[in-house]
Amino acid sequence: MSHPSASAALPSPTSARLSVGFAWVGHTLMHIVSALFLTIVLALETEWKLSYDELIRLWTLGAFMIGLGAPLAGWLGDRWSSAGMMAVFYLMTGGGAVLAGLSDGPEMLMWSLALLGLGASIYHPVGMAWMMANAENRGKAMGWLGLFGTFGVATAAVVAGSLTDWLNWRMAFIIPGAICLAMGAALALLIMSGIVQDRHADVKPQPKPSRGDVVRAFFVLSLTMVCAGLIFNAMQVVLPKLFEARLGGWLGGGTLGVGGLVTAVYLISALPQMIGGVLADRHSLKRVYMLCLMFQIPLMAAVAVLADLPLVAAAALVVIASQTQIPAENMLLARYTPDKHRGLAFGAKYILSFGSGPLAVQLVAWVYERTSEFTMLYLTLSALAALAFAAALLLPDDRRKAEPVAAPLPAAE
Repeated sequence: MSHPSASAALPSPTSARLSVGFAWVGHTLMHIVSALFLTIVLALETEWKLSYDELIRLWTLGAFMIGLGAPLAGWLGDRWSSAGMMAVFYLMTGGGAVLAGLSDGPEMLMWSLALLGLGASIYHPVGMAWMMANAENRGKAMGWLGLFGTFGVATAAVVAGSLTDWLNWRMAFIIPGAICLAMGAALALLIMSGIVQDRHADVKPQPKPSRGDVVRAFFVLSLTMVCAGLIFNAMQVVLPKLFEARLGGWLGGGTLGVGGLVTAVYLISALPQMIGGVLADRHSLKRVYMLCLMFQIPLMAAVAVLADLPLVAAAALVVIASQTQIPAENMLLARYTPDKHRGLAFGAKYILSFGSGPLAVQLVAWVYERTSEFTMLYLTLSALAALAFAAALLLPDDRRKAEPVAAPLPAAE
């Protein structure tokens, strides 16, 4: 493939390192800020005298915006500037969180969460494509990216719970939001000074797949990513309430105990996700992806019926499997997408996976409204994992030999 001029194609090693670093940190902050409300809602039940199902529905529009904004964000990242869109991500997400903390009622909170969700929609299509273009070793870099994301998912509940208990629910929104605003301002200054620049070609170009494999991978991954998105979003939405309902006597009052246990469950999956990145570098992406989906089928069914410590163990294993599959899934998507359209491709992925967020929120609310518990929900998620596994069997063999490509472009270590 042809490349732009050397000056356009080869930003400095410092630019490459900073780009990867801001992408990693952004993954943490995106998951923290976009999940704050899922724990804060427990405090609002008491303060605003509204039921859980009424309050959790306030996140529907925000969850919808995370999916809806992704393709446009990816397109803008491809056509305008990945680095610039990342600065917008930090500023818009932080602004939405601060406004949520200043909300005086459900309507303002809903619109603030919608702005937060629109900002958060930028991260995955832009941040991942940005990092992949600047990373020398994609599997290792994806493992680290996953680690930062898992840390964000893991700490969101304890950040929200501790700030709510120690200060108040408003500060639980405002403090993380202010950190995002500061990061956005710093990145904008680095871009304006020319220290951080866009990269217009991959550090390490990939072999080109056949058109047939591209089409087949597109349809298969579309289905598996919808299923994975429903599973991930429903699990994240419901876990604080599930633990409160089935472990409430063990955790004491307040949100800190619930948030702390949710954090522990997600932190357990951090190291396996790093291992998932290594496995994705060394073994068939298809095989790694399929095995992770297969393990979730019985584990999700176990969560449906267990309580006490067995419930915590099963929930942790579900999270480990779902998080370990992420490097393989993202590398499969990159494997079957031209680099110049990768932002748009990741945007399409996240309108499928995060776009399932509103459906997951409504599913959680619907099941809880009718049954006051979550057995039916987890049996449904187990069936979705089985469907995704069956679809993944049809993926192309990514270890098939392909035509050689151009030598790697120099970049940061």
